[in-house]
Amino acid sequence: MSIIKAVLFDLDDTLWPIVPVIKRAENVLYDWLTVHAPAVAQSVTIESMRERRQALMASDPVYQLDLRRLRHAVLLEAFIGAGLDPAMVDQAMDVFSRARNEVTPFEDVLPTLGSLRNRVALGSVSNGVADLQAIGIAHFFQVSVAAHRFGCAKPDAAIFHAACDALGVLPEEAAYIGDDPLLDVEGAQRAGLQGVWMNRLELKPVRVLPDHVRPDATCTSLYELDQWLNERMVKI
Repeated sequence: MSIIKAVLFDLDDTLWPIVPVIKRAENVLYDWLTVHAPAVAQSVTIESMRERRQALMASDPVYQLDLRRLRHAVLLEAFIGAGLDPAMVDQAMDVFSRARNEVTPFEDVLPTLGSLRNRVALGSVSNGVADLQAIGIAHFFQVSVAAHRFGCAKPDAAIFHAACDALGVLPEEAAYIGDDPLLDVEGAQRAGLQGVWMNRLELKPVRVLPDHVRPDATCTSLYELDQWLNERMVKI
């Protein structure tokens, strides 16, 4: 059994539920558009912008790495199409970003991270655009690697290795915890890390583990994760 010297976390749907956050942020943005850019609000809907983002993501891989850039591109099209100043898109993105970072961590997150950081090196690896400083949890992590800044995304082994390198540990000395069986568990394992599936039962729809994916552990909370880690960690 490998000794774990570092624990890396996914963020969205692992440390907080993301669907209600995005829905609220999109509503906040649309309300802002209604007041400050009514011509845009009249020409698009939340659903039409979502469909446009999906189309752009499918046509250009760059948008799979940078979801903020993707959202900016769709808003820019809408502002130009409505004949409004494109510079206002940055204001719109600020409105969305503030709301997107108003997350509510699961109740086990703050106490468990607070305990773990005194016992093991902690990091995060995410394909999303959460701002840990704005959310208020950046101090828990010694390193945070985001796909849109790093240049590749999970499940690419490089992004996992970058976090391990930054923490000064070998991949086999790290555990990665995430909700997505393919991106997080299988991706981490192929990169040489231990992959832990965070299967939070309160999230809907219920996650399903593909038959070919074999996590090193499955947990429904960070409290369960903490118990599993206790047998496998070394103190720092």
